[in-house]
Amino acid sequence: MDDLNQKKFPIGEFLQPENISREALSDAIDVISDFPKRLKKLVENWSDEQLDTAYREGGWTVRQLINHIADSHINSFTRFKLALTEENPTIKPYEEAKWAELADSATMPIKPALRMIKGTHQRWSVLLKSLSEEQFNRTFHHPEQNINYTLKNSAALYAWHCNHHFAHIENLKIEKGW
Repeated sequence: MDDLNQKKFPIGEFLQPENISREALSDAIDVISDFPKRLKKLVENWSDEQLDTAYREGGWTVRQLINHIADSHINSFTRFKLALTEENPTIKPYEEAKWAELADSATMPIKPALRMIKGTHQRWSVLLKSLSEEQFNRTFHHPEQNINYTLKNSAALYAWHCNHHFAHIENLKIEKGW
């Protein structure tokens, strides 16, 4: 893997497992549950200059990453609730790169986003821990990809998403000696 790909995908690209065991699902839930604490501990004392540093050339700043995580995870939590209450609902995709350019993502302090992540993950964790195998097999339809995703697949993806962006920030911290 070249340096740019390593910076883009520090833990590797997401590969959807064919089968997700109960143990793997439990591990994914643990990642989702613990993520807000880990993220806050990593960035809570960063200066504006550090937060406005891109994790790679041409990439988002740490501030944008944290706001992206809040946006993305709220959308995912909503998709879970839709799939649990409707029959294979078609979700609404969004332009995450354009969202990251908006003022609330690009310029404001990260504390509101960290609070959103904490609250979303608290609720999401309770929901995930309550689901039966049958409920984890419920689906939503992603119209851009023309794929039906199970909630089990989505939980695995979002555990990866937590670790993926955490690694972006952690690697930047190490690279800069912060």
